[in-house]
Amino acid sequence: MSLFRTILFVAALAGIGTGLAVSALHLFTTVPLILQAETFEGGAEDAPALAAAAAHEHAPGTAAHDEDEWSPADGLERNGLTVIFTVLTGFGFALLLVAASEVTGGLSGWHQGLLWGLAGFAVFSLAPGLGLPPELPAMPAADLAARQLWWIGTAAATAGGLALLVFGRSPLLAVLGVALIVAPHVIGAPQPDSHESPIPEALHHSFVVASITVSFVFWVLLGGLAGWLRPRLAGSAA
Repeated sequence: MSLFRTILFVAALAGIGTGLAVSALHLFTTVPLILQAETFEGGAEDAPALAAAAAHEHAPGTAAHDEDEWSPADGLERNGLTVIFTVLTGFGFALLLVAASEVTGGLSGWHQGLLWGLAGFAVFSLAPGLGLPPELPAMPAADLAARQLWWIGTAAATAGGLALLVFGRSPLLAVLGVALIVAPHVIGAPQPDSHESPIPEALHHSFVVASITVSFVFWVLLGGLAGWLRPRLAGSAA
């Protein structure tokens, strides 16, 4: 039971701390770009909860939204939802990271946590983003279910491939790991029928760079903080 409490406490503290820090990055980097992009789909007052979407840029982008969908009010409500969703995302991914690391003996320090964080970035942001880069509102997108299936498959294949490369004990397993990582990109991500969009290419490029950068900071901070907390809380529990 003490191990379960340690995992839960480490995930909660690391997730909340990372979520609060990265929320500030979102508010000053990706959110202004989203607000700018909203002007190309009819104005900010008709856009959906895009600040919440910015907190999940590791997932495929969304297509143009229905005008009847609910949207948060600009300002405090919108920014508050961004913070809440980012903190919840941080806790969820921290729980996954810490639990997975326990299979190999647990995190022994911030440096090991940093490596796990970089692996998380590769699995949940970098690899899926190669086929489905973060999208702004008013941009065309393929079928949502198809994109979600490809994203999940890519994340799972990348995680399995990295595990075989790092923990495999034979060259054959290493080759299989590389094949798993490459396979989703050989298959290819679902694409829309047309890539025509009112969004300027420079704006989309800035959003992709900002999203990937924020995601990198998220995973590095999450892994490093979890690795720093784990031995301290485990020692306290012991």
